Amino acid sequence: MAFILSIMMIDELPVDERITAIIKERGITHLYPPQKDALPHVLSGKNVVMSVPTAAGKSLVAYIAILQAALEHKKSMYIVPLRALAQEKYEDLLPFRDIGITVGISTGDLDKRGDYLGKYDIVVCTSEKADSLLRHGSDWLHDVSIVVADEIHLVNDASRGPTMEVNLARFMLMQQVQVIALSATIQNAEEVAHWLDAELIQSTWRPVPLKEGVLFGRKLSFLDGTSRELQNSRLEGLLEDVLDDGGQALVFVNTRRASQAAAEQLEEITASRLDPGEREQLHELSERMVHDETNIVSRKLSRCIERGIAFHHAGLSTLQRRSVETGFKQGLIKCIVATPTLAAGVNTPARMVIIKNLWRYSGGEGGMRPIPVMEIKQMMGRAGRPGYDSEGEAILIAKNEMERERLWNDYLLADVEPVYSKLASEPALRMHLLALVATEFASSWEEIIDFMKKTFYVHQLGVVPEERLWEMLDFLERNEFIEAHGERWKATRFGRKTAALYLDPLSALTMRRALEGKKGTAFSYLHAICATPDMRCLYLQRRDGWVEEKLAEETFVLDVPPPYDPAYEWFLSEVKTACLLEDWIQERKEDDIITKYHAGPGDIHAKVETAEWLLHAMRELARLFNFEMVPFLSKLGMRVAYGCREELLTLVTLRGIGRVRARTLYRAGFKTISMLRKARAETLASLPGIGMTVARKIKEQVG
Repeated sequence: MAFILSIMMIDELPVDERITAIIKERGITHLYPPQKDALPHVLSGKNVVMSVPTAAGKSLVAYIAILQAALEHKKSMYIVPLRALAQEKYEDLLPFRDIGITVGISTGDLDKRGDYLGKYDIVVCTSEKADSLLRHGSDWLHDVSIVVADEIHLVNDASRGPTMEVNLARFMLMQQVQVIALSATIQNAEEVAHWLDAELIQSTWRPVPLKEGVLFGRKLSFLDGTSRELQNSRLEGLLEDVLDDGGQALVFVNTRRASQAAAEQLEEITASRLDPGEREQLHELSERMVHDETNIVSRKLSRCIERGIAFHHAGLSTLQRRSVETGFKQGLIKCIVATPTLAAGVNTPARMVIIKNLWRYSGGEGGMRPIPVMEIKQMMGRAGRPGYDSEGEAILIAKNEMERERLWNDYLLADVEPVYSKLASEPALRMHLLALVATEFASSWEEIIDFMKKTFYVHQLGVVPEERLWEMLDFLERNEFIEAHGERWKATRFGRKTAALYLDPLSALTMRRALEGKKGTAFSYLHAICATPDMRCLYLQRRDGWVEEKLAEETFVLDVPPPYDPAYEWFLSEVKTACLLEDWIQERKEDDIITKYHAGPGDIHAKVETAEWLLHAMRELARLFNFEMVPFLSKLGMRVAYGCREELLTLVTLRGIGRVRARTLYRAGFKTISMLRKARAETLASLPGIGMTVARKIKEQVG
């Protein structure tokens, strides 16, 4: 869509001047051209799809709309795909509390109604949380006037896309809502806009011009016809080039191991360009991170940070990722070597983006696959910091002349791929169809058809896939999730519970089989939750021969496939993941778990969090199928949550007492609350890792 390049000042917007005053305090005085095009439509209440490059100001358009709506006593929901993004958006909106606008955030507790969120003018949440809220039918959802769908191009993502799509379809059927959909540049943006009955704001404008190029040898060639020779070749030459010009770099590689190795390989380049003040601040950042969280990964990351470089991947803990992102935004960390997950996360622009690898491993397809053009363009879009850089550079690295030509044609000159609905997948359809019936949102064939007509899936397909829907409904009926009552279906207690717990129906079936069989051990129930599709299991590696040895030591409540069965290797992955959880609740040191499973702190946290949720769900299903297991599963869930043996469960519930301090107290003879009540604070303070501050907190709690 064309736009006029005249400047529009923030003050000219037809919105409350208190909003514009706070925006100006952030240094924003005028609108970017795409913002100027979008805001008249947004503020008049029309649905809008913005398909513009990274950093072109999409979020501000949505913020202005929902802030103005809040002052007009209208409620909004801002839906994002990732927790980190939810936190970022929430923090962006917090300053507007000063003018009476209330902002809430919710990203977890998928089995809770969330009635308390009704008190907020703006609710920021993930797609999964929005879906959960819709399933539980909180009354305040009917008051929502504006729904912001951030990163709408992720409708193309098999794991996140269907939920995003179903949320929008439900809102559009429920009531008259305004939809503001924010997207990266995509090929079929018009199709997405047509689905949402929206005005399309499409632009290639960027606040910082982007130069895209390929490095071959020492020659750096750009799309605009310019080129330059570097002092040195390869990745090292590029990093030296941008640092010597006062910039920062983001380097994208395809594996976690590669990100750590490359950071260590490049650390001499960054360290040699730090001034004394930067060295001191980096030392403080490094020390602070290790103090807050000590493990193998944090120590390795700390050493890199001290030298002005960092690695960043999903295996890092939230604290570690935030430390890296903060140091980079402050200009202290000169280079981040990251896996592509950073490109989809929080905003971390740099002068130069270097993409070293264009292939990655795909577990679903069983091998290395090229990274899609859209994802490469997302990474490239991080180049150029508004207000700091006059231009950004995004560079691909070629190993030979033939690859140089391929990169030029297949990536730099190529169009991004169109996005396609992924709602047709069996896991997505069975889960969302059950939710429709269980919530009585659509419980007759006609209502289900009407709902499907609102989805992007049917919009693209052109027809309702009736045979596919009948297959899924038959699956749900055969497995006692729903039952027919004349012209309508009704969810059984099992079906309602499964939908409310936000489980894949196949996960619920697996849990039911485990509960209805013979009684097992803690390990066998840990394996049962790892055998569900809701648990992302660890991959089996060549060095994991010990996993098969574990089979002889354990009993299982689910059937064990024979070694010749194609499912056997996946079964071993389930067992490996269950072993990680068992080591966790046996209080094995985090460093030992990291080493044994080649997992990062972030991986351990993710597995523990998922296990805690699935054990809670299994306990709730036990109320239907094996009530005697409820106390056992409750204790097992607490052990997973705190990472401890059963004897510590009383102690770890005290604030400030994790599993390490609880074990210290237990070994010193303070095994119960009554024993702590009788102890003197000085005695507790003398124990390793306790100290007087913690001792006083213990005494305050136990009385």
